[in-house]
Amino acid sequence: MKSPFLPFLLALFLAAGAALPPAAEKADRDKPLNAEADALRYNDLKQTSVFTGNVVITKGTTIIRGGQVDVSQDPEGYQLAIATAAPGKLAYYRKKRDGVDEYIEGEGERIEYDSRADLVKFIKRAVVRRYLGATLSDETTGALIVYDNNTDVFSVDAGVKNASPVNPGGRVRAMISPRGSPAGAPPAPAGAGAAAAPPLRPSTSLDSSPPAKAP
Repeated sequence: MKSPFLPFLLALFLAAGAALPPAAEKADRDKPLNAEADALRYNDLKQTSVFTGNVVITKGTTIIRGGQVDVSQDPEGYQLAIATAAPGKLAYYRKKRDGVDEYIEGEGERIEYDSRADLVKFIKRAVVRRYLGATLSDETTGALIVYDNNTDVFSVDAGVKNASPVNPGGRVRAMISPRGSPAGAPPAPAGAGAAAAPPLRPSTSLDSSPPAKAP
């Protein structure tokens, strides 16, 4: 007997490739979305899937991990993925920047990825890091970090809601290296015609609120 959620997953895989704009890693657009989890609950009427238990979502160079990941799809084929951390842990996101040997990595108690806007939101105990190869270059922490894959701009929100024993003031904290590659960092690939990706640019304000939780 065929599984009832296979048609939805097939449509999800095909649509996900078209949803990513050119700023994303180009190879990722042609990759299928793969999911591993301990359990899956699928609702065909609402076009939602709820993966639970050590969830790992991969699509090309993009990786999302969490205790639970809710995936919903709109009529146009765009997806909203919401990863929630298991108790005592943080949800995780990582992807390669286009054209350079750089990676964006982030964690938070909740991570929301909106494929229509190509925005990633890291919520509560949020941290975003940029790696040159395997070398940490930049790191930012806050209560809410919004990363725009289209423009490589990130916005950080802080305040008392981000207070913790190690950061009682709840202030934004950032470590930003000079734009030159740090010592020991591997050089970016010199492929023919490959253009350098623009540098990450912090924003002083947040332009949008977190998307609503998937049904």
